[in-house]
Amino acid sequence: MKTPLPPIERVPDCCRGGLVSSILPLLLFGLLCLAWPRVVQGNIFAVQWAWVPSLDLDLAFRLDGLGLLFGLIITMTGFFVSLYASSYMAGHQQLGRFFFYLHGFMLAMLGIVLSDNLFLLFIFWEATTILSFLLIGFDHHKTAARESARQALLITGGGGLFLLMGILLLKIAGESMTISHWAASGDMIRDHALYPAVFICILMGAMTKSAQVPFHFWLPNAMTAPTPISAFLHAATMVKAGIYLLMRFHPLLGGTSLWMATLVIIGGTTALWGAIQALGPCDLKRILAYTTLMALGVLTLFLGGRTVLSLTAAATFLMVHALYKAALFLAVGSIDHQTGTRNLDHLGGLVKSMPLTALAVAAATMSMAGFPLFFGFIGKEIMYEGALAEDMFPVFATVATLFANSLMTAVAAIIFITPFMGFGRQKMDPVKEAPWTMRLGPAVMGLLGIVFGIMPEWVSAHLIQPAVFSFQPDREEIRLVFFHGINLPLVLSILTLTLGSVIYRYRTFLRHRMNTAIDRLWITTPGLYQSGLDNFLRNAGIFTNTIQNGSLHFYLFIIILTLVMAVGWVWLPHVPGILIFPVISGPLIAIGLFAFILASTGVVVFAKKRLSAIGGLGGVGAGVALTFMIFGAPDIALTQLLVETLTLIFISLVLLRLPPMDAVKKRSRSRTIRDACLSLVAGLLLTTLMMGILQVPLDRNLTAFFEANSYIAAHGRNIVNVILVDFRSLDTLGEICVVVLAAWASVTLIRRTKEG
Repeated sequence: MKTPLPPIERVPDCCRGGLVSSILPLLLFGLLCLAWPRVVQGNIFAVQWAWVPSLDLDLAFRLDGLGLLFGLIITMTGFFVSLYASSYMAGHQQLGRFFFYLHGFMLAMLGIVLSDNLFLLFIFWEATTILSFLLIGFDHHKTAARESARQALLITGGGGLFLLMGILLLKIAGESMTISHWAASGDMIRDHALYPAVFICILMGAMTKSAQVPFHFWLPNAMTAPTPISAFLHAATMVKAGIYLLMRFHPLLGGTSLWMATLVIIGGTTALWGAIQALGPCDLKRILAYTTLMALGVLTLFLGGRTVLSLTAAATFLMVHALYKAALFLAVGSIDHQTGTRNLDHLGGLVKSMPLTALAVAAATMSMAGFPLFFGFIGKEIMYEGALAEDMFPVFATVATLFANSLMTAVAAIIFITPFMGFGRQKMDPVKEAPWTMRLGPAVMGLLGIVFGIMPEWVSAHLIQPAVFSFQPDREEIRLVFFHGINLPLVLSILTLTLGSVIYRYRTFLRHRMNTAIDRLWITTPGLYQSGLDNFLRNAGIFTNTIQNGSLHFYLFIIILTLVMAVGWVWLPHVPGILIFPVISGPLIAIGLFAFILASTGVVVFAKKRLSAIGGLGGVGAGVALTFMIFGAPDIALTQLLVETLTLIFISLVLLRLPPMDAVKKRSRSRTIRDACLSLVAGLLLTTLMMGILQVPLDRNLTAFFEANSYIAAHGRNIVNVILVDFRSLDTLGEICVVVLAAWASVTLIRRTKEG
């Protein structure tokens, strides 16, 4: 009797949407593959459409070797993550929202690596910040998810502001915002007085996005997100955006002592700190997060160099890390999905129940540790060659790389041996393999780690060399080979595996020491962040309560005072030359109107009754309207009169419903003097500004333009109306939106007041 075949594994119907959504990244990956051979031959694909030419903002996209490498990583990982999430997130009520955010983030990342305009790059950069906030906080009902999302948003968003300042400084230092135009302008920028400021701003953007010390702590905390999000954002894509920025700006800003020293020190420190902290946690995802810090630090360290070896090491390790880290994140998610835990103390013996996952994890960890025949071994060899070739601090770079890789070897052993070959403290329920949609990604990426390790020459010729040539002007041939002979990098690789084995042997002791040492630190960057945030919120509350105190008089006082201070200190030196008694000319009635307005103002100021003040206020408005009339502006006079009349009605309705003035507490003398002084200063400021404008020849270019085009282009005879409705239509639309929102808010407040 034949043994019946096991039933074919079927994906639940609720996962069909996830499977369909995987088509998008697969299609984009296929399109990149079609362009791949041409890019390897040195061709560049570029398209450009004018968007806002006045701001030098064009929709410009460019596909070169560097963009291709990042694009392939983004789309390949995006496909496997989408496929994986179709089962991992099956049955979730917000599955559609999840895939919308995920694919929006993928498209934003592609926008970053393909943009050929700095402003366009910044737009996509901020899009990844917003979408990562939404993805990290996807489980928004959890407090930890909300806090982690906010932390990531504040840190990466702050870095984005620095990036924007760097872009604006580049615009000041040069002329074009097209990234490809800067390739030949490196010497000009590096010799410019603004170079240090540009470098710091760009570096801050890259450091916050790629979680470099001291901004590293947001990355491990972001592990509260679902595993597919962690695999996509924090293993292969988002955190690599900062690395991409450093690579893309290397021809422009790299090669200086400031660039090399800063990146080597920051990168080496981040690599060591991340690798050391990876020994502490028991949570598999948190361990992987700290190893990601190590990898990002190593990439930054090698980008501090200017030799082909160091930059080749960065490009090679970028691909090595993307393959093994995405595979491990997805595999850890499978373990968590099938067992209900990812705590190392509760896992063990999974090799029997999850053999296929175990094979994928074994391949990924072997590449992570740098064993021969794996792509990680090739990457580790070129890393040591690049570290020894560093122009700045080669000893520090080599030692940091050695210890970081040794710790990574130990961590790789922990990730594989403990859950699959070890024995957990608690007896686990029987588990089975995850669905094929969750196994395919780790299996393929683990297999690629073996294939690329066997075929390093093909990888260097078709992936690494085109990428490095995109940001390294020296066209030296790049060759990755399996065996370079007996040399110092090989000795360091053997030493790495030996030290890693020793660290793994004493892992329990080191973990205890590590956790104890971290607990004893009296000051930490997460603590500084939290205390800074708490102080900011507390001071913001104090400031808000002081400024927003409910007094309309106080609000108006602050507005006028701000105007006087902002404009006055610039205009004050010009006032003595402006205060020249004007020659009286024009109709004599103007003198009478001036006296009438002055008398009406006196009535408003010295009135004892509200009705008298209202009458005086109306007199001021009528006098101004008549002034416009006699000087040949009847349309403006009519507008002024209508506005004044409407305003007078509103003020009358409000003032006449207030308590009698005798019942209102009188203002203090000091407040009256303060208000009078501010009013006089503000009046003097506006008067001198108007007098200064009258002493400058009137530029009638705009007037001539509107006169010539109002009827022809906009078919309107009233120039003012045409300006408001056509030439400044967006401005008018914005004003209308503000008025509508204010009215909407007022209605809502009135309704809530009635309900209360």
